[in-house]
Amino acid sequence: MENLQQKADFLKNSYTDILTGLDAGVPAKWGKMNVQQMIEHMSEYVRIASGKTLLDSVTPEEKLPRVRAFLESEKPFPENTPNALMPDTPPPVRHASKEDAIAELRSELNHFFAVHEQDTNKATQS
Repeated sequence: MENLQQKADFLKNSYTDILTGLDAGVPAKWGKMNVQQMIEHMSEYVRIASGKTLLDSVTPEEKLPRVRAFLESEKPFPENTPNALMPDTPPPVRHASKEDAIAELRSELNHFFAVHEQDTNKATQS
């Protein structure tokens, strides 16, 4: 549980500040998204995690415990991990700037933590 709290603290207190320091023009080391697309992608998945955006699960029920254990671990995603919910080519950016995308992500993270603080059972359901 301490590790999850450390991750929550990082997301609440450091993550978006680190993103602010990224150079938006640096090409990806792996994957297809640029910096702003990655930030906007994170916002989309925080919306899913908070329940603001509802999606059907594409993971078979019997694999959910193993997938969840991986997601809660410190293991990195392998390069170019396919995502069944994303097209092969990343969508165009939605915001005028990286700063606007980060502002949206901050808002979505705040909403996520507010939802989970109001409903402590949600963490075990996600």
